[in-house]
Amino acid sequence: MEAGALIIFALLVLFAFLGLGAWATVKVVGAAKRGVDRTITQARRTVEDTTLKAKSFGQVGVTGALAQLRLDLRNSMRATQQALYQGVQADSSLKESIHLFERLSAHGYELDDELKRLEHDPDRKRIEESLPDLRERTAKVTQAADALRWAARDRARRFAQDDLDMLSTQIGVESDALRDWSPESVDELAAAAAAWDAQQAAGAGAGAGAGAQGVPGGPEAQGSQAPSGWAAREGRPEAAALNPPAPQVRYPWQKAPRPEATT
Repeated sequence: MEAGALIIFALLVLFAFLGLGAWATVKVVGAAKRGVDRTITQARRTVEDTTLKAKSFGQVGVTGALAQLRLDLRNSMRATQQALYQGVQADSSLKESIHLFERLSAHGYELDDELKRLEHDPDRKRIEESLPDLRERTAKVTQAADALRWAARDRARRFAQDDLDMLSTQIGVESDALRDWSPESVDELAAAAAAWDAQQAAGAGAGAGAGAQGVPGGPEAQGSQAPSGWAAREGRPEAAALNPPAPQVRYPWQKAPRPEATT
């Protein structure tokens, strides 16, 4: 019975490891596929942008005009997308702006596809007649995208400026506090210290006088009085000649003194 239970447990562990390995493999393959797709998309975008630049500078007429319109549209939309998606990480109020940009992106994709189709249209005369309308539509989309982008940047710049002004004010206050070594404050501390010393000395003198009056005429009483003045403050007791010497400390290994001989 125990052997069968161990076999079942081992099989469960084996299946769990196999399932975990399969799940990890799927995740790794998916991440690699997304990375490859992202790289291909960026490469395709770079090639297309380079081609549009070459057409806009190297060709004249309808082809060059269409290439320039597509290039302006793509650059404006891409810059606005980057500014909004980076700014929303620090300012959540840009979510509504992102929602508006996504609606604007639908019109931008539609216009870019139309311009791309017109590049291969053989009817150049008809395309030339529609160029003013295409320029107007492109200008509306790019102006809207530019407005969102610059508004987000101005908002971020304003917040950064306000934070910098507040920080500068706090640093100025702290710097003034650190430099507060005026003579007035030093004189006040010195006067307070002198008054405290005088009060301590007066209290010690009064205590000594009361002790002398309470035990008259006794050098022994004077010798037993507590030290006062600078000797008491500095921790150095006054000498007491009449006090008996303190007993010496004896250790077990010391020899006992011999008694004196008596006759």
